[in-house]
Amino acid sequence: MTLATSADLVTDAAARGRAVPAFNVVSLDQAEAVVWGAEDAGVPALLQVSENAIRYHSGFAPLLAACRELAAASTLRIGVHVDHLEDAELAASIIARGGELGVGSLMFDAARLSYDENTALTAAVVRDGHAHGIWVEGELGEIGGKDGAHAPGVRTDPDQARRFVATTGVDALAVAVGSVHAMTDRSAHLDLELIARLARAVDVPLVLHGSSGVADDVLRAAVDAGIRKVNIGTALSIAATDRLRAELAERPDAVDPRSYSRGPRADVRALVAQLAAVVG
Repeated sequence: MTLATSADLVTDAAARGRAVPAFNVVSLDQAEAVVWGAEDAGVPALLQVSENAIRYHSGFAPLLAACRELAAASTLRIGVHVDHLEDAELAASIIARGGELGVGSLMFDAARLSYDENTALTAAVVRDGHAHGIWVEGELGEIGGKDGAHAPGVRTDPDQARRFVATTGVDALAVAVGSVHAMTDRSAHLDLELIARLARAVDVPLVLHGSSGVADDVLRAAVDAGIRKVNIGTALSIAATDRLRAELAERPDAVDPRSYSRGPRADVRALVAQLAAVVG
């Protein structure tokens, strides 16, 4: 199957009134589990690598290249996305090598800055990305929880969103509607009415971050209200870590990672299939 672009995946999902599930990965095992789980569900998906994952690996090329190869070999349409880039220089480096590494899109996150700073920086990344054929997602209204930060009550204003999209030229917009990054339970309350207002206010797809903390029925409702890309990361880590603890408890003398990594990979695969079916 040919490597898919985010633009095509989101456009096709939107035409069906659904969303593209986008899964953050930090390792080859996780990336394999995401592709296999999406194939099990029959739902096209995005492999996402965040700036934090890039920092962990001390470089972006190896993991992105692995994701490119997995996506290209899949029986399903899979794309590669770089998530939550806050470093403009790193974004420029990835854009310059995006074609080589199979990157179809990236998300530039300057939401912690003032509106004017966010607009200026995001617009510059958009111009660079578009010059290299890369679709760019921006963020307006900080989504709490990242790196321990918490921004209770922050919401994206529809009128400001309309101006931001027009000024920056972003291809998609991550919005603050009640979800929080890194939640370990699924108790987030989304403002579905605000999602619907935002969907009417802008002419680009809306993206929900922090979706690991959102229950299945609320995710479905958010997609029905207008969300077109759903980011999921923490839930995969929880599933893998829970299974890994169980595997190591059962075999405390294990030394071969393959003996205790298959179970976590299988559990992530099953979770990906479930969540992909919910939103896609």
